[in-house]
Amino acid sequence: MNDTYYEIYTWGLAALKKAEVPDPEPDARLLLEHVCHTDRNTLYAHKELAVTGEQREQYESLIGQRAKRIPLQHILGCQEFMGFSFVVNEHVLIPRQDTECLVEEALIHCMDGDRVLDLCTGSGCILLSIMCYKNDIEGVGADISKEALAVAAQNAKNLGKSPLFVESDLFGQLEKQPFDIIVSNPPYIKSDVIPTLQSEVKDHEPSLALDGGEDGLVFYRKIISGAPEYLRRGGMLLFEIGYDQGSAVSGLLQEAGFTDVRVVKDFAGLDRVVSGRYSAG
Repeated sequence: MNDTYYEIYTWGLAALKKAEVPDPEPDARLLLEHVCHTDRNTLYAHKELAVTGEQREQYESLIGQRAKRIPLQHILGCQEFMGFSFVVNEHVLIPRQDTECLVEEALIHCMDGDRVLDLCTGSGCILLSIMCYKNDIEGVGADISKEALAVAAQNAKNLGKSPLFVESDLFGQLEKQPFDIIVSNPPYIKSDVIPTLQSEVKDHEPSLALDGGEDGLVFYRKIISGAPEYLRRGGMLLFEIGYDQGSAVSGLLQEAGFTDVRVVKDFAGLDRVVSGRYSAG
């Protein structure tokens, strides 16, 4: 007799708990839904649903990967962000709900037809979300990683958008054409903190997207220094920040002559976005 849907879920949950995977319940369920092409109601309404031997083998394989602390998003190959599904792999930072705050803040300032630059674009989720919610955006995404840009290009194709993606070390290889908005979720974790992160992050997400140098502020300094050559007068520069970096990053913007500098909190009430207006030029 084949195992039931609930029985193999219970087995998968026990395996993830044994491996000390954080928050194992949704992971066990989502992997089962992926294998069986079901939804979350199935676990509650159809517990006795028979599962084939092939499905069980596939599920065991995926549970084994997750037990090794491979991120769920890498196993599934995607992550939802701003209501869209984005392809992700080991070459890009997994989009997080916190980063939606950056997109939402950018959308407040972004007008149809604006030119938008996304530095450290990674999967392209920030730029592409802006392009999906606004009309006729001329979008440019820059990243130092060729592999990350390939992921961003696939996401753009999936969403029917056509930004320009450029392999560039921040502004280094970009043409000096003014933008209305520059957004960035740069690496901002202090170098000595990275070894203390969860295995899913430190071992499976690209260090290029994490390491912000000794004080976590290296990329903020570089971007703020270079931004005036790429922003229109009155243009906006917006960053995602770490929860404890609001004061430092807003100070850097003010020192560089940016005005209307403000810090925006995320859904948990933590500082998450810093923005400023370029008023010189």
